[in-house]
Amino acid sequence: MYEFQKNYAYRPEINYQGSIELLARVINEQKERYTVQTIYGTRQAVVKGRLRHDASSREDFPSVGDWVVLKQNNPHDVLIIDQLLPRFSSIVRKADELETNAQILASNVTKVFIVLSLEEKINERKLERFLVTVWESGASPIIILSKADLVKNLEAAKQKMSQIALGIPVLTWDAVNEIGKKEIRDTIHADDTIVLIGNSGVGKSTLINHLLGKEVLKTQAVRDSDKRGRHTTTHRELFRLPDGGVIIDTPGMRSFLLWAGEESGLSHTFSDIQKLIGKCRFNDCLHDTEPDCAVKEALASGELDKERWNSYVKLQKELAYLERRQNARLAAEEKKKWKKATMQHRTK
Repeated sequence: MYEFQKNYAYRPEINYQGSIELLARVINEQKERYTVQTIYGTRQAVVKGRLRHDASSREDFPSVGDWVVLKQNNPHDVLIIDQLLPRFSSIVRKADELETNAQILASNVTKVFIVLSLEEKINERKLERFLVTVWESGASPIIILSKADLVKNLEAAKQKMSQIALGIPVLTWDAVNEIGKKEIRDTIHADDTIVLIGNSGVGKSTLINHLLGKEVLKTQAVRDSDKRGRHTTTHRELFRLPDGGVIIDTPGMRSFLLWAGEESGLSHTFSDIQKLIGKCRFNDCLHDTEPDCAVKEALASGELDKERWNSYVKLQKELAYLERRQNARLAAEEKKKWKKATMQHRTK
């Protein structure tokens, strides 16, 4: 049974209107139909009424990992998600390139397993995107290098990854021989909510099956033609681990767009660059033609990798653009809300 928040009842409460209210956690979401875990077991629920009416974006709807309050007018009615409780963390990415909408991958997460396969060349720039998002969310990242049996020099691979991880734990996982399972399990505490993110075919579902101790999720081998993963997982789902804690599986992500408001995540991910910037002679140094620029000196000496610097600049510009777009969208929504309120006032 899941650990429920102590400030909410462990049993159904009958409110003054005669309806039943019950605390639950969202464990599955498919096309706005939700599977929720209550103290009495799993149930199906939908969003209707005030919560749907008040929602202004996708972020206002429940996501896997959310705590919600259910409402039921009588035992024969479908359960209604009446309240979405405040999130203490959420893993969010931009839904698509054309629109300024957020997609919440998981909510109320304590740790994020970023799973990378050693069977293919690791995309360091994409890893940086993952890290920016995780640090901004409030959760702690852990890098897991899967398919460790397919690389000859495992320590060299870990060492290379540590140059980007900058102190983040880097663990290895061999599903064939189950090497690394104990180290991964030891990072999970009883009150943890873990979410796995990564490309298709890196072994997320396989790792979850091993941690659960049974074959719950379907798995497929990567394609031999291009070594790219196949989409086995098609939705997000939360599972309870036998030794405590819960874990969330997510579909593979070929692209990963940042969401606005992640400047702190950027600073944390590129803390090495932030230190260099702090050593520049001028506080407003543009790292271009200014004298005594620590960044330029580090690039010239090879201390700072040029591709890493270019990635930092690119992500910084991307976040600034997203912030402008999001501010414009919020302003338009606020104007629309005031216009609607004014019209309603005039009709009274």
